[in-house]
Amino acid sequence: MCMNRRLPKAPGWWLLSVLGLTWAFGCAPVFAGCIASGDPAIRALQTLIDKDAAQALQQAQLQSQALLLAPRRLAPRPDPQRLASLYAVQAQAYSILELDEKAKNAAQEGLKLATQSGDPVHQDLLSAYAENIYDAAGMEGAIQAIDAARSPQGKGSLADTCLLITRGLLQYRQDRADLAISSLTQAYHASVAAAFAAPRILAASVLSTVMRSTGDYTQALALNQEAIDWHMQHGATLGLSVDRFLRGKILNLMGQYGTALEEFTEARKLSVQLDDTQGIAFADLLACSARIELGQLDHATAECGNALRLFTASHSADQVKETKVLLARIDLAAGRAGSALATLNEVLDQGGADLLPGRVAAVYQWRARANAALHDFHAGYKDLAEYARRYAAANDAERIKVAAALRARFETDREIERNSLLKHELGASREEAQRQAQTLRWNAVAAVMGVLVIALLIYFLIVNHRYRQQLVKLASLDGLTGLPNRRRTAELATAALANAAAMGTPLTIAIIDMDHFKIINDRCGHATGDFVLKEFARVGREALRDSDVLGRWGGEEFLLIMPEATLEFALGALERMRTLLFGICLPASGAGMRVSLSAGLAQRERHGRSLDEMIARADSALYVAKNEGRDLVRVADEGYLATSAIRRAIRQ
Repeated sequence: MCMNRRLPKAPGWWLLSVLGLTWAFGCAPVFAGCIASGDPAIRALQTLIDKDAAQALQQAQLQSQALLLAPRRLAPRPDPQRLASLYAVQAQAYSILELDEKAKNAAQEGLKLATQSGDPVHQDLLSAYAENIYDAAGMEGAIQAIDAARSPQGKGSLADTCLLITRGLLQYRQDRADLAISSLTQAYHASVAAAFAAPRILAASVLSTVMRSTGDYTQALALNQEAIDWHMQHGATLGLSVDRFLRGKILNLMGQYGTALEEFTEARKLSVQLDDTQGIAFADLLACSARIELGQLDHATAECGNALRLFTASHSADQVKETKVLLARIDLAAGRAGSALATLNEVLDQGGADLLPGRVAAVYQWRARANAALHDFHAGYKDLAEYARRYAAANDAERIKVAAALRARFETDREIERNSLLKHELGASREEAQRQAQTLRWNAVAAVMGVLVIALLIYFLIVNHRYRQQLVKLASLDGLTGLPNRRRTAELATAALANAAAMGTPLTIAIIDMDHFKIINDRCGHATGDFVLKEFARVGREALRDSDVLGRWGGEEFLLIMPEATLEFALGALERMRTLLFGICLPASGAGMRVSLSAGLAQRERHGRSLDEMIARADSALYVAKNEGRDLVRVADEGYLATSAIRRAIRQ
């Protein structure tokens, strides 16, 4: 269904992935020959490929064998041009059936017969061979061969346009979206003539995928719709299944999960019709992802389970791990944190080295949540720190990639304008006055473009600055409550303790835990649990001073830092919070329950202690509050050391 949807067979592929493929769902569509054959029989086979590649392959093989085995008295030697065309059909069919080695072998056999670079069959064979190369060195060599084949072709010709599309596909596979956009946009604009309709759809389909990878979803959807309309009009079932799948992927990334699910359902129906098990597996995997976001866990479990079975059978190791991540998310949402943790440990058995860089960060985030749910906060914090590091690195890389793509689009548009200028100047060369007027006009355009370049560069600098600020903020905040996360809270607490010690002022901290939170989650659902945590954050902002810091410390546990506050003052603030929490309403499934908190307070001692000791004292007091019935606030006493030691032993 997608030509780069499977795990390539080249050794060391994961090391080459940063130069090669994007994530497997970033696949670009595959089509039959870009240049229609002049032989009606060959053209019929090319048309059949998009409808039933297996049948087209079988017919091409039978016809080529008939040519090779014909008695000498009937044909002294096989027709090399027709035989090369049949090899081209076989290579294109093998490519669509995801048999890349066989596709390359068929293309090589055909290239031995069609050796002239100006021959359309030679160009089709060259493209079919290049489209099935996945290693970095091979792709670079293929691009050089494509450029050599383009050299004698007229710019804007059908042959040049088709070779440009193959070039753009290889550049995208090298993770050079900027270069791919330049090549594909040229091909797209060059194929506006009616005779170029099929190449234009091919350029639109590949360009849609590249645009999606740079975050330009509006443009990606528009280009994708062109391909859908074309394939529906021409009854190309395989092409339509690819288009539906890719459209669902775009909508999924846009957060339109319900609409995306409809597209994956349509893509799956077409894959079933084509007996395309890989297509079914990918449709189920993406549908599972959308259903998780929609909270439809039962359906998601069934779809992910089927995808895992199919990917395991086809030995698609990368997709097996991708599916397991989704199954772990389902377990986590269903309260099976232990099962989720075990699955995520399997996925990260090589520390993420065998996963694409852009996907690893999210896996660490989910494992951090699983550890937090199991109260292993040390492991959870470690995973969260790794998530933040990888997230920042991935976003920096994505920002650079998007900026390069924007520059490429600008340069391509400017090249189109420049070509248009040259045509006008040549057409107006007979009249000197008109030529001078056009020269002045285009000089003005060039000046305006220069100003636009400067403005665009300034815009990039501003966006880059804001983007970095957003990343810093994102790395410091808890995504659910908007409160400082554990790392940031610890930094603020350390600074507050140092300041209190230097100034000799009081400092009080509290460990706050939501009472019976697991029961609320189990009876009312995780959405209600998330709502309670958000409401608690809101209540905290209302009840506390601007100088106080309330941060998320664990799953349902929070750390409160109150500079220049005595124990009496802190007790009053916590009482206000407890009172406000009573106003949080639970659904009918939570009848008989109300939201409450338990807290342990500790104040900085005169001679000063470390932050860890203060937290241990507060944790000890919290333990007492829970033992005495919850919905209580307790203050640490001088006997906290023994109690906290027992508390730590229990938590470990």
